[in-house]
Amino acid sequence: MSTSDPAIPAVWPIPRVGIIGVGNMGGAMAARLLSQGYLVAVHDIDAQREAHAVSLGAMACATATGLASSSDVVIVAVVDAAQTQAVLFGTHGAVAALAPGALVMLCPTIAPADTERLIEGLAQRGIDWLDAPMSGGPERARDGSMSLMLACPNTVLDRHRALVEVLSSKVFHISERPGDGARTKLVNNLVAGINLAAAAEALALAERMGLNLPRTLAVMEQSSGQSWIGSDRMRRALLGDYLPRAHTSLLDKDTHLALGMAQHAGFSTPLGEQAAALFARACENGLAGMDDASVFELLRRR
Repeated sequence: MSTSDPAIPAVWPIPRVGIIGVGNMGGAMAARLLSQGYLVAVHDIDAQREAHAVSLGAMACATATGLASSSDVVIVAVVDAAQTQAVLFGTHGAVAALAPGALVMLCPTIAPADTERLIEGLAQRGIDWLDAPMSGGPERARDGSMSLMLACPNTVLDRHRALVEVLSSKVFHISERPGDGARTKLVNNLVAGINLAAAAEALALAERMGLNLPRTLAVMEQSSGQSWIGSDRMRRALLGDYLPRAHTSLLDKDTHLALGMAQHAGFSTPLGEQAAALFARACENGLAGMDDASVFELLRRR
């Protein structure tokens, strides 16, 4: 269900929030804010995603410009830098309707250089910004326990702390330097990719040797092989549940972005290269749209 950019009432004690991109994470953030009494407007190219947000109490907007005209804060939760550029600065982009002093939260996992460029464009227009990648998955976004890695001026964080803390009980203010949120997220996701690849490979080996996989995973979870992403994803994989919470294509993107960042820094990442190659191979084998737990399927076939 979509409307023609409805106007949200101007008098409201807490910020009016617009979310561009209401997929797994953006949709979960919308649900979280609505449950806490926020007025939320949404925009997405997928009408079904918009309709789901509307069913929870959000208002759908036909364009990013329309969304921005009725929002004090715009949260961008699209996939990549190209989409972020388009929804902010493209035709019918949000920036055209944002007043100086409005806030844009940049939540996609993108390259630091792209983050810096986008922030420069916002700052030139007097628009406040949060370099704000997120981590933890849709369930944690929905209950407000996901992680937020923030780079932003201290004054901006102070002004919007209440909103940030509704969205996340694990807020890390990295620095005031644009791009440091993106840098931290890519370091984190490189570790996540390596850990997930390792857990999937270990369980595929256990299966080949005839071990009981649930018991093996239970040992890993309570021993030195434990990792949060390994446990979370392999529990689902052992049930054959590959409904996408985080698509395989996203870790393919993120690990390769991390490799590019490392190369720019003159740093070698051999384990990261192996993990990135695994996610690329999974995508090439038709698993891009499945949950990233699907790398277990790729490895067990091998």
